[in-house]
Amino acid sequence: MQPVRILVVDDAVVARRVISDILASEDDFEVVGTAPNGNLALTKIARLHPDVVTLDIDMPELDGMQTLTAIRSRFPEIRVIMVSNHTRRGAAITVEALFSGASDYVTKAVRTSSAEEARQYIREQLVPKIRALVPGARSGASAAHPKTAHLISRRKNPAIEVVVIGSSTGGPNALTAILESLPEDFPAPVLIVQHLPENFTTFLAKRLDTVSALQVGEATHRTLVEPGNVWIAPGNRHLETRSTTRGIELATTDGPLVNSCKPAADVLFRSAAKCYGSSVLAVVLTGMGQDGLDGCRDISAAGGQVVVQDRSTSVVWGMPGQVAEAGLAESVLPVSEIGADIVRRVKASSR
Repeated sequence: MQPVRILVVDDAVVARRVISDILASEDDFEVVGTAPNGNLALTKIARLHPDVVTLDIDMPELDGMQTLTAIRSRFPEIRVIMVSNHTRRGAAITVEALFSGASDYVTKAVRTSSAEEARQYIREQLVPKIRALVPGARSGASAAHPKTAHLISRRKNPAIEVVVIGSSTGGPNALTAILESLPEDFPAPVLIVQHLPENFTTFLAKRLDTVSALQVGEATHRTLVEPGNVWIAPGNRHLETRSTTRGIELATTDGPLVNSCKPAADVLFRSAAKCYGSSVLAVVLTGMGQDGLDGCRDISAAGGQVVVQDRSTSVVWGMPGQVAEAGLAESVLPVSEIGADIVRRVKASSR
């Protein structure tokens, strides 16, 4: 197996050294070069042919977004991981980068971290993402390519009262494709968990609101769940549904990580199964790991429906692949067809 070839791009000497050292310590990775700016990065990409580029956002001459645009135009096959800060500006640019073709992102550690804590923080984010993004990388092959899907079918589906969606790596573009397909009179509320930190989800909601005929916003505690609305789980908070005297409300809660995530799709899916029973449609989109699998088990057991994104259109076929392999999905579809399938299922169930 050939090692994953990586180019590290960052204008800070210390950051280049730290990231390079972290990656070079993995026996299945090879750091083929570094670059302090986007112009030099493009030159080295053409010469070194890396599989993955880690790309800092703030750089002189050619910044991260400009470099990303050039990479996507000239080297579309290369995976690009943005390296961002935990600031509102960093969050806004990173979300825009994800919509512009970045494969994934990592965030730098906060300033209060020790040097070793900062290294470990980056390592825990970056190494698994590279392995998931590059087929055949150690510990990434099974996550990216689960076994064959085993579809299930139901004789009769009840009315769908809520659509819940879970997504991670590659999710922003997949969510865009789906929300663009939902009409203004779509009769069911849509609740979304996208794996992003706080601040990042705020900008994700704003960006998705510009492409959807429905109203898209970041979920807030005790909001009534009503049709015509799309709610995004806030970063670093779980999103749940709860039955109250007012009706079904949203709950944004602080709790332990689930599947190493907060928000986690499993938390949302399980709560939806409790509140809505067989009237849930769950959609699992591109992403690494298996978040959403246990929640889909609950939804399927309650008589609800499950649809997943197919392997060919997923950046990483981890989350949807795990659900399909477990025999919990009724359909495995390219992302371009999922929006129409959601509309069809909701309309068919209301007849």
